[in-house]
Amino acid sequence: MRPFELTLCAAAEAIGSGELSPVELVDSVLDRCAAVEGRLNAYVTVVADRARAAAARAERELRAGLNRGPLHGIPYGLKDLIDTAGISTTASSRLWQDRVPTADSTVAALLSEAGAVLVGKTHTHEFAYGLLTPQTVNPWAAQHIAGGSSGGSAVAVAAGSALFALGTDTGGSIRVPAALNGVVGLKPTYGLVSRHGVAPLSWSLDHVGPLTRTVEDAAVVLDALARHDPRDGSSITASRADSPARWADDGLRGLRVGVPVNYYFDHVDPQVEAAVRDAVERLEKLGAEPVEVRLPLMDYVEATQWGLMAPEASAVHEGALGHSSALYGPDVRLLLEAGGRLTALDYLRAQRSRVLIRDAWLRLFDGIDVLAAPSAPLTAARRGQTLVHWPDGTAETVTDAYVRLSAPANITGFPALSLPVGQDADGLPIGLQLIAGPLAEPVLFRAGIAVERSRQASGALAPFG
Repeated sequence: MRPFELTLCAAAEAIGSGELSPVELVDSVLDRCAAVEGRLNAYVTVVADRARAAAARAERELRAGLNRGPLHGIPYGLKDLIDTAGISTTASSRLWQDRVPTADSTVAALLSEAGAVLVGKTHTHEFAYGLLTPQTVNPWAAQHIAGGSSGGSAVAVAAGSALFALGTDTGGSIRVPAALNGVVGLKPTYGLVSRHGVAPLSWSLDHVGPLTRTVEDAAVVLDALARHDPRDGSSITASRADSPARWADDGLRGLRVGVPVNYYFDHVDPQVEAAVRDAVERLEKLGAEPVEVRLPLMDYVEATQWGLMAPEASAVHEGALGHSSALYGPDVRLLLEAGGRLTALDYLRAQRSRVLIRDAWLRLFDGIDVLAAPSAPLTAARRGQTLVHWPDGTAETVTDAYVRLSAPANITGFPALSLPVGQDADGLPIGLQLIAGPLAEPVLFRAGIAVERSRQASGALAPFG
């Protein structure tokens, strides 16, 4: 196995035992990047020289007995919304094409302290306002979308040009590309990971989280990022996580898995539904208890999501939209202009609705430990596809379809994990979404690792040349 094919935890173990050096690992990932990037376009910027220097520094530290932990010497990608000192942060927008931050974001600084090696900045749908990342190619099928807005991060991980990456999630922008590219994506509890130095889209919905090849890898990255940060007004403090291996070894007996009887399996591709229900059956065989649940207030989810996101995004971009609107892509400009037309009353109604939904979901989790559902209602749509047509004659836009199953975890701020659980007839990945209560990430990891261990294909790269 070539070094770039290793999962994060496998690479960390090999580095720790001396079987693999950070220089060898980073060289392998950079070679892989050079081989596939011309066809995938996952990265806006690759900082190869800087990465090689950081790998050499990590190797010297390890030889001197300084081990910074499991991320020491591990190459990663960073969504190009996340500031890095001296490296451009463009948000994949012409508006920021010449922007070079002078300071690191909190998450970039934490990863540097942990010894991780930055490969480059990954593409996003412009300013994270979309679920396509149209400039990036899905490594499973070039004629299908990569998903977004963290599409570049998901593709880099799926293709082996990063062992992990960070993305942001406002309405599914970590979980959707994770599902469409066959990787793991974690949206943590709101406030658990600092957003200082991260370009906002919708401040009350934005989250930062990892994309990885396995659930255990995601747990390791989260452990490095979950720190209170006074520079982020929404930052919260949580106790440090226990070992992911220990959670898995605990087994699943007593774990109550909620299986929705409404909403999450409405207007879902039959192959997606079958794969998700099969995963629930495997959890049951491992000792979990499935519990049918009816989800409350779901008729208000879409209006609440857009009622919060649209005006907040327009407020963020109000100044730039006024004097540089031509620099925005037409899709993003249209959304920003539309959001500016919502009234204060509309926004306040959405805020009230969010409180009611969150309170109802808190009560829901009194009776379950984790909710199991599809990450997305369909696999990766074809490039240029605008509508999804369902057998009952209804249709929705591709964006609305992907947001629909992601939005509840953003509205509530609950942690949500997407992990691959199969493929459709065309070989495109299918994602299982696990949602837990606030700060219950260990429950997600416990269930997610169990699902992975029941599948032979867990952690596999996309079958890209």
